[in-house]
Order: sequence, then structure tokens, then C-alpha cells
Amino acid sequence: MDTKLKQFLQDKLSFQDCCMPGKVMNLSEAVKNFIHPGMSIQFGNGLTTPTAIFFEIARQFWGKNPGFTLAGISGGAYNLALFAHGNLCKKIISAFNGDGYPFPGPNPILSRAFSDGLVQIENWTQLTIVLRFIAGAMGVPFFPTKSIRDSSMETFNKDSFARIPNPFAEDESANVVRAYNPDIAIAHGWAADADGNTIMSVPHSGNHFGALAAKNGVIVTVEKIVDADFIRRHAHMTRIPGYIVKAVCPAPMGGFPMGIHSLGTGELEGYGEDEEWIMEARKASRSSKDYQAWVDKWVLGCKSHDDFLNLLGQKRIWHLKGKIQNDSWMSEFTEMSGRISFPEKPTSAEILVSVAARKIEEIILTKNYLLALCGIGVSNLAAWLAYYNLKHQGYPLELVAEIGYYGYSPQPADPYVFNLRNIPSCRMISDIFTSLAIFMSGAQTSSVGIIGAGQVDKYGNVNTTKISEDGPFLVGSGGANDVASGSSETIVTLEQSKERFREKVNYITSPGVRVSTVVSQLGTFEKEIGANELTLTGYVPLHAAASEEESVRNIKEQCGWNLKIKNKLQTLSLPKEDEIKLIRCFDPKRYFLGSAESKRIK
Repeated sequence: MDTKLKQFLQDKLSFQDCCMPGKVMNLSEAVKNFIHPGMSIQFGNGLTTPTAIFFEIARQFWGKNPGFTLAGISGGAYNLALFAHGNLCKKIISAFNGDGYPFPGPNPILSRAFSDGLVQIENWTQLTIVLRFIAGAMGVPFFPTKSIRDSSMETFNKDSFARIPNPFAEDESANVVRAYNPDIAIAHGWAADADGNTIMSVPHSGNHFGALAAKNGVIVTVEKIVDADFIRRHAHMTRIPGYIVKAVCPAPMGGFPMGIHSLGTGELEGYGEDEEWIMEARKASRSSKDYQAWVDKWVLGCKSHDDFLNLLGQKRIWHLKGKIQNDSWMSEFTEMSGRISFPEKPTSAEILVSVAARKIEEIILTKNYLLALCGIGVSNLAAWLAYYNLKHQGYPLELVAEIGYYGYSPQPADPYVFNLRNIPSCRMISDIFTSLAIFMSGAQTSSVGIIGAGQVDKYGNVNTTKISEDGPFLVGSGGANDVASGSSETIVTLEQSKERFREKVNYITSPGVRVSTVVSQLGTFEKEIGANELTLTGYVPLHAAASEEESVRNIKEQCGWNLKIKNKLQTLSLPKEDEIKLIRCFDPKRYFLGSAESKRIK
């Protein structure tokens, strides 16, 4: 190259990176400058919750009744409940409103706030709320979806969900959800440069769509501020572009108490979930007095995020950083291994897991399904057991988790379906849109969904939202409605009682159109060809010497409708010793498998 031309290009193409003034600032300053009363705030773009920002907003607006609207995928004891308890929000738009880790359940603070009308709740699904953000980010009025149709959410969300004529096919309709543009977004990422270009941790869950949809941009907290060259080296991991960022705030451990995985960024340290701290918050939620004491200690008692970290203590932080290592489950498992042989006989939940796993295997082998997505609880334990059984047979099944896991292999010691230590086993990591809209319900899907339920009716309709019109709020849909609405086939698992097997559920969270099978600890219920009502097809003997007649009579007594019985029933065997041992290795703390006092076959 000509020397003068080379010098010309060097002069023209070289530049000094610069940043817009004020992007890097103290978290307190960012909240003061950009969060205002009455705003709608989009929260959480990934699995990690921006807890540090939630706490700072609470500190600055406590006692001021700012009337925020919160819009995000999920939340519980340490974020949504905090805002409900402190009269900080008037409305929550979400897919899962309850406590998820280490096991799912209603949050008493949220349930009371919804029941008493103190906070308005707008229920969506994981996918549809993401689609609303996508439409908002694109600047289009709506986005099509397969979800919500024929559920109670269709009735309650008429302002933002509609069936419209398909302009490209006569006599067909399409479901659409209305675009949503929050006022501002808050997010926690791995690292950002001074311009706000932010690396987010995997899996991406809701991804960056909420931040891109926000009218006034996004406030980002990060584990570390890095230079522009670092961002360029990891540009494939950048999810939030600097042009939409209002403020970048350094906040190590800002995603606590959930973890953050450093996959792909060896220069950064990850940390695991703090189960003890989360359970403390969940326990405090049982009464307003105890919860206020918790708030006084962890939120209002800390003047800043640095004070919060000092209260946590370095020893606890080091422990959490060690917990994220791939083999860290081994030390935890060693401490809990004594519980593997406890109790001696299978509990009802263990019987349910075993029976469901065999049914899952049967359906997958019969229909040649290639993908399986499971919900939290006994449904994921059953799917995991079936997965390993099928893998040993050489069957090419891949597991999917809605937040973005694809092709993962479940690891022992933690039954949480989104366990961060499952990340290194993934064949692909994406987001909710890819998992739910494409893998599980797209044009080439070959999928079975395995979901849990609070209640199920004779048509396979599932309720995980409200037991009765005036009853307490449960948790909502999560991704269950998306799976039940779009997968090739859906299996429902739940422990059977007359209160849970209803002739008609009060609230349809997930429609039963694609539900082919329901499995309980007592038997299997399937829709025969051409039927839309469940029929008993197999039974677990009530006890060792029980007759078919006695066992079936017990099943009918625990069913809330006039149950149809197949002429020739299958006798379902109890779990084998190896099955019990494996499922107990997944759940050594027995969050889902039940205690020694749980009902079991004698």
C-alpha cells in the first residue's frame, strides 16, 4: 500500500473512544434523576433480578406512595412483594407472581395485596409479555401469538389481547397481543463500558426487548465497569446497546439473591443463588410485622448498596462465588446424601414422579417427540427421570427450559428447573422467545410439555392462578399456558385429591385442548381418540393386597366429577429402587418429594 494512502487511512479511521457525560454514576443518583412517581417500570431482562435497583427505589420512595406500575416476567418476596408491602406500586403486569426458588409457591404479601385490592394484577404468560415488549420495541401495534386463547386471561385482558381475521387466509383468525412501552427499564448485567453497552448473563430469558421498548431508556447496574475493548472482545454477548442506556451503575452482587453465571467470560466471577437468604425473605412474608422487620434490616436499614454488601459479609459472598463452580454440587450433595435413603418407602410424590416418567417415556417413544419442556416441581423430576431413561436407550431427546436452556442434562443436588449449574451442560442457550415461540410451538416443533397444576378439570384445563373467585392468588401462568397452547402435546402432573380434581376449574390458566394426559399418584387419565374428556386408563394399587375394584373406588372418591373408566385398565407398578434413588439425588432436601410423614403406599 502507498505510504501516503496508508497514513491517510490511519488518520481518518483512528479515533479515541469517548463516552457521553454522566452515563457512569452512583446508583442513588441514577434513581433520583430518572425514576419518577407514576412511572411504569420494566424490570429484569434475564434470569437475574436487578435487586440493587429495586432496593434503592424502595429507599427513596418509601412512604411517598409513588404509584408505580411494574412490568416484567416474574417476581416474589424480595422485589414485587417489597413494592406491594410498601405501597410503592399500584399495578403489577407479570406472568408469575409468587416465590419460585427453590420451589414455587404463593407469596402471602402479594396474595393479600391482590385480594384486598391494594394492588391491581394483570396476568400474562412468559411468552406473551415478551411479545408485548417486542412489539413495543419494533414500534408496531401488536404481535401474533398462539398463547392465551381459550384461557381466562383472554377474558380479563380484552384491552390488550384480541382475535382478528387472518388477512392471508379466509375463515381463519389470529391471536394478537398489544404492544407495551414502559416508561423506563431497569436491568442488571455482567459488565458495561462507560457508554452503557452491556453484557448480560445467560440464559437471556426475557432478553433485551423490555429495555428496547422503554420510552425513556434503561438504568443498568453491572458487576463491573470495563473498557470499550473488553466489550468488543465480547460483542457477541452484548445485549443492551449504549444508545438506550440512561445510567450505568457499578453494583457488585447487584443480581443477588439469584445467581449469575460467567459462562463465556473467564475474566469475571459468577455467584450462585442464596437459598438461605431467599427462604428468610419467604418466611418473613407470612406476616406483615415480620416482613416489615425484614425490610427494616435489609432494605431501609442500608443507606446504599455498599451497606447492603457489608451486611451480607464477605464470607457469605465468597461462599456464593464458590457455589457457581461446575462441581460444587458434589460438596453439597455429600452433606445431604444421608437423606437419599429417607424415607424407606416411596412417598406419594415419588410414586407420582415414577408413574409420570414412564408415561412420558411411552408417549415420546410412540409419537417420536424430540423436545420436552417441563415445569417446576414433580413435573420436572418426572421429565428428568424419563430423560435419563431414554438417553440410556439411545433416544435423542433434548430438554428445553423456557428461560433459554436447550439440550441440558440435569445435575444432582438441586431440583430447581432453572438451576444455574445446568448451564454448562446446555447445547444452546437462548431466551424465552426462542424456547417457547419457536422450539416448543413453532413450524417444525416435535414437542411434549410436562406441566404442574394447582387444579385440573375433566377437560384437562389447568388452574394455577386462583382457586376461587374470592380465594387467594396462587402464582399465575409462568410459561405453562404457552406450552399448553403451542406444544404438540401436553402432560399434566399433580397429586390427586377431590379439591384438586374438579369438574370445572374456576380459572383456566392453561387450556386443556392439547392436554392428552393427566398423571396423579393414584393413576393415569387420558383423552381417548375423538374425546375431550379424561378417562381413567391405569391405576396404582391402593396397597399391596388391594384389588382393582378397591383401588378404582378410591380414585373415584378423590375425583370431583363422574369419572369415565376404561374397560381394561393398566396396573401401574410402584417405583423401582434405582428410580427412587435417582429422583432423591435430584431433590435431596425433599422440596418436592415430601417428608417421612407424607402419605405413601404401605
